[in-house]
Amino acid sequence: MNINKIKKALFSIEQIPSLLYLVKWVFICLLLGAIVGSVSAFFLSSLEWVTNWRESNLWIIALLPIGGFVIGLSYHLYGNSVVKGNNLLLEEFHSPKKIIPFRMAPLVLFGTILTHFFGGSAGREGTAVQIGGAIADRFTKIFNLSKSDRKIVLIAGVSAGFASVFGTPLAGGIFALEVMVLGRIRLEAIIPSFLAAVFSNYFCEIWNISHTHYHITSVAEMNPVNLLWALLAGIIFGLVAMLFSKSTHFWSNLFSKLIKYPPLRPVIGGTILAVAIYFMGTTKYIGLGIPTIVDAFNVDLNSYDFILKLLFTSFTLGAGFKGGEVTPLFYIGATLGNVLVWFIPLPMSMLAGMGFVAVFAGATNTPIACTIMGIELFGIEAGVFIALACSTAYLFSGHSGVYASQIIGSPKNSKYSREKGLQLSDVKNKRSKG
Repeated sequence: MNINKIKKALFSIEQIPSLLYLVKWVFICLLLGAIVGSVSAFFLSSLEWVTNWRESNLWIIALLPIGGFVIGLSYHLYGNSVVKGNNLLLEEFHSPKKIIPFRMAPLVLFGTILTHFFGGSAGREGTAVQIGGAIADRFTKIFNLSKSDRKIVLIAGVSAGFASVFGTPLAGGIFALEVMVLGRIRLEAIIPSFLAAVFSNYFCEIWNISHTHYHITSVAEMNPVNLLWALLAGIIFGLVAMLFSKSTHFWSNLFSKLIKYPPLRPVIGGTILAVAIYFMGTTKYIGLGIPTIVDAFNVDLNSYDFILKLLFTSFTLGAGFKGGEVTPLFYIGATLGNVLVWFIPLPMSMLAGMGFVAVFAGATNTPIACTIMGIELFGIEAGVFIALACSTAYLFSGHSGVYASQIIGSPKNSKYSREKGLQLSDVKNKRSKG
């Protein structure tokens, strides 16, 4: 038997190509995870430093307009091709045109650090995802990947960024598979997505980066009445998620309409934010807000905390500052859950935990990833309540979301089946035309 016949015989066994596929992606994802995890470690330690410095030197908030101008000018001069951020990743996934410019990574990294340093209200997930995507797309050239493999490596990049910045490799792996198309999961990338998530989280932790731990201290009895209460909470979480998404797009459209020169948008926005922070006399609603998130599980909070964080964050991002949406969504959800205890007879910490992930699920249209995240963070004991809250929030947030370029693969309601294939940004126009 000659060599060609041996090769043909081997490749007729389905598991041989699968083994080669696995080896290839283990190698690629190991490299990707090492790089993205290390960059995430630098990013997280930088955020911690600038947050502590800002809180010890509150006068820096007065310079928020200057910080905004630096960010705006940087993107105006060097970042026009990457200003869409996460939406660019989605667009390149669905309609590939060119390799994502590597400049996306440093621009969003330092733009986010400056936003937090001067007192803007933003998160970190969007930054990590953009860094992961920009780095991952370099591998397309390095390894001469095919068009289909390029899509897979982009998913792996998103997974690596998300998992390392939150310390949730399972949720990170599923988030990247779920976020690309509303209502669909890209299972062809499941192994690379999980590999990248696990490796990046591992390499991030090697740098002695610790993630915040949250605890649900009491779980309600699983009975029909309590499950119905969970559904009601999920409806409220979904409506607030929709409000956040629409508010962010509203402010972004308003700034674009009123201020034609892009670098001036964060200057005007930063001035308004700095004045508002000064007169409120608190920094509770800027930055990541992690101390308030932790308190939401144990302490009675103000009834208006969630709406003020929603306003501060949507305004900050809409004005052109950089950062993610997810940690502010955690804040909004946890503080909203804290308030719902006033009329929903479920434990405070459980409602805070449900809101923590459910508002995120509604705003990003990723209910499965958010359910897994809730279980990773809080334990399986509250898993059923978390799943109900996330899936209900996903349904009631409608065809809206923080990622306007997300494509509807499976409509949430059969009434809107004609919207299949549309981007979320096009849904409003489609409905207005009847």
